[in-house]
Amino acid sequence: MFYWVVKAILWPFLHLVFRPWAEGVENVPKEGPVILAGNHLSFADHFFGALFLPRKVISLGKSDYFTGRGLKGVLSRAFFSGVGTVPIDRSGGKASEAALRTGKRILGEGQVLAIYPEGTRSPDGRLYKGKTGVARLALESRAPVVPWAMVNTFEMMPPGRPFPKLGIRPGVRFGKPLDFSRYYGMEEDRLVLRAVTDEIMYALMELAGQEYVDKYAASAKAEAARAAKEAGRRR
Repeated sequence: MFYWVVKAILWPFLHLVFRPWAEGVENVPKEGPVILAGNHLSFADHFFGALFLPRKVISLGKSDYFTGRGLKGVLSRAFFSGVGTVPIDRSGGKASEAALRTGKRILGEGQVLAIYPEGTRSPDGRLYKGKTGVARLALESRAPVVPWAMVNTFEMMPPGRPFPKLGIRPGVRFGKPLDFSRYYGMEEDRLVLRAVTDEIMYALMELAGQEYVDKYAASAKAEAARAAKEAGRRR
């Protein structure tokens, strides 16, 4: 219920101020389990990604969003709960297995699960290599995968910017469901998982019109941080 209350409050305001648009909403099945596999450009994605869908969209978010203290922590928990985020530990290893189990549970309940295969927001607006968790989840759950591409949210609210820019219309494109039935029963094959993930990322690249980078976004961020640190030492 809280999800729909938040959406009812946000929709008129966001529509009036930012005039968001959507294409391909009809590609999202009206019932049954669905995986929305999306690019992740900006914090603004949380506001605009599911705005046009008549179904509740649940996403997996880092547990840090729910563990803060004070007023900021309360507001963070309220916001992410309101936009349908379920907290998970993203530290890897057993935590990754727990995240997959949570995703399978949500899909087993016939719900819509949103996943960002890049694992983190793009540092520069380009599309980065996807992690294979989305492929494993798709093959184990046998839920349809709908590519879900955000457009213009990076330009509107790039990393580090606390408030969105006005005058930039954010959009979202939903592609046709991808069929991976030919790979069912092969979810333990790493080559298959990579092939499925790459097919998803290619569909996103075409929908969003982004430049593709064949490395993980987290690695790109780490490299940029090291370069900035080295530059600081030379000064």
